[in-house]
Amino acid sequence: MDPEPKRGAARGWHSRGYLPHFDSPGIIQHLVLRTADSLPAATVAALPEYSRLRFQQLDAALDLGHGAGLLGQAGPASIVETAMLHFDGERYRLIAWSVMPNHVHALAEQVEGFPLDRVVHAWKSFTAHEINKILARSGQFWAVDYFDRFIRDEAHYHRTVDYIAQNAVKAGLALNPTDWRFSSARRRAGREEC
Repeated sequence: MDPEPKRGAARGWHSRGYLPHFDSPGIIQHLVLRTADSLPAATVAALPEYSRLRFQQLDAALDLGHGAGLLGQAGPASIVETAMLHFDGERYRLIAWSVMPNHVHALAEQVEGFPLDRVVHAWKSFTAHEINKILARSGQFWAVDYFDRFIRDEAHYHRTVDYIAQNAVKAGLALNPTDWRFSSARRRAGREEC
C-alpha cells in the first residue's frame, strides 16, 4: 500500500476545484470512485451542478457500462477490494462496498487523523499502479475526483447500505446482491470464495 496518508485536522467543507467535499472524523460517507473512461465527456458536462439530481444521473450513467470495464475483471477488482480492506478499522471503518466494472461504491466512517481525501488518494494511487502493472498498461486509471455524500441519519444509512448491495443487481450484473463477487453483501453472506 501507499505510505500512510498525511495526518491532519478535519477540513470540513472544501473543494479542489471539482466537486465539494466534507471531511470530519466520525462522519460516515458514501463514496463513489469512477474509472477515467467511465463517462463520456459530454455526459459529464451535461450533468447538473452539485445536487442530488447530479448524483442520480451520474449513477445511472455509470451503470450503462461506458469504458473498458476493467474493474469487471477479477484481478483489478480484487486489487481494489483488497486495498480498501487493508486499513479497515485503522484509518477508516469500511461498512459496505461494491466494486463495479467502471466504478466503486464504498460506505466508510472517517477516523481522526486520516482526512478523507488522503484515504481516497491512497486507494486510487495504489490501485492504479497495481492494476496498470498487471494489465501491462499505462496512463490514468481513475477519474480525477470522487463523489462523497455524508450520511444524515439512520434511515439514510440503511438506504445507502441497501443501495450499495443492490447496485450490481440494478446494473443487470447479478440476480442477487450476494452473487456479485466483489461486494460487502457477498462477504456478509459468507460467500467470499468463488
